[in-house]
Order: sequence, then structure tokens, then C-alpha cells
Amino acid sequence: MDSERRRFLTRSIVGAMAVGAGGAVRTAFAMPKTERDALSPTQIIELMKRGNERFRMGVRVNRDFLREQQDRAKSQFPAAVILSCIDSRAPAELVMDLGIGDVFNTRMAGNVANSDVVGGLEFACSVAGAKVILVLGHTACGAVAGAIDGVKLGSLTGLLARIEPAVKATRHEGPRTSKDAAFVDAVARTNVEMTMRAVRSESQVLRDLEAKGALVIAGAMYDLGNAAVTFLPPHQ
Repeated sequence: MDSERRRFLTRSIVGAMAVGAGGAVRTAFAMPKTERDALSPTQIIELMKRGNERFRMGVRVNRDFLREQQDRAKSQFPAAVILSCIDSRAPAELVMDLGIGDVFNTRMAGNVANSDVVGGLEFACSVAGAKVILVLGHTACGAVAGAIDGVKLGSLTGLLARIEPAVKATRHEGPRTSKDAAFVDAVARTNVEMTMRAVRSESQVLRDLEAKGALVIAGAMYDLGNAAVTFLPPHQ
């Protein structure tokens, strides 16, 4: 590992965990391009995991958001792009203790991917240099529950139709209804896996980046109850 990468990892992973006077964590600033470029996709995922650990502990980085905003006003160098649900209780940057400019964030009910979303992912990775696509689902997902119940409501009908294959593909021994929380969560996980596969199948650009090792497409589930982000095994 080169000295620049070691210095960044030390600051971001170890330093961010250090508690100072009054319980505050040391101030962090926006990630420079050189440090983003020095990280591998695996290291970026590790930063997300460590950030979620801090969030769960209630010991987050003491961020100077105004400084981060000023640093990023004229340029951006996000390390990853997150495709997450619009649920107000699952803000991806906050639950993984990320700052302004650290990640692109695409939010869509049920974290589904249509052609427009995939186009945004291609921009984030092929043009802007992001090295990780994280499809982030969550427990007690209303969009998933709606797909299970076959809800019909304007344009929402078409969106929920994208989740219905996950409903059918999910194995579950209990009631297959939205009243069964375990079934809802199981479908949400299946939906994350199917969205990952859909992103790959719809984009040659992203498949090529992944084949070269320049990109990792990952999946995770956020638990609304305990605030844990659990990453799915690779190659889903």
C-alpha cells in the first residue's frame, strides 16, 4: 500500500473513530481527488462499513459541512454512487456517516433501476470516476409492501411492477402478505439482488468497468430498527 493511500485510510478509518474532548469526533473535510483515486473499490466499501459503525455508536465524524460545501462548489470527486429508496428514515449519507461530495445518491421508491437510473449510474462511474455502485434496500419497505399487495395507483403501478418479480422469486415459509414483516424484508433483499443484476444486464459500460476491476456493484440492506447496514455477499 503506498504512503498516500495509507495516510488517507489512517485518517478516515482510524482517525474518524478517535473521540476527542466532550465526546466529539475530529473534524473531517471533503475527500480530494487524489485520495479518491488512490482507493480501491473494496477500500471504499470498507469506509462505508466503518461509517455505519460510527453512526450506530452515535460517534460520528465532526463534519464542517460549510467547508465541505465550499470545497465542492466547483468540482466533485465522489467515490461511489448509491441507489437507495426514497424512505425518509433511510438517508444513505447519514447512516454511513458520509460528507458532501463523497457519493452520488440516486433515490427511487423501492431502489429500482430503469433506463434513466442506469444512465445516471453510467455517468457517475464512467465519467465522474465513482468506483462502487451500492444498491441499498431497507427493512419495512413501503414500496415492497405495495408490490406484495398489488397496489394500483397512477404511475406508481408501473414502478411497483418492477418489484413484483422479486415477490415471486422470494422463498418464504410463512404468510406471503405485507402483514408478515419477515416476508417483506426477504422480498426487499431479493429486490436488491435483482436490481444489481438488472444494472449489469442493461449496461455494457458498467459491465466493462466491473470486468476490469475498476468498479464493484454491491448490495446492502439497512435495518430501520437497529441502524445496521449489512452488505450482501459479493457476486449476487
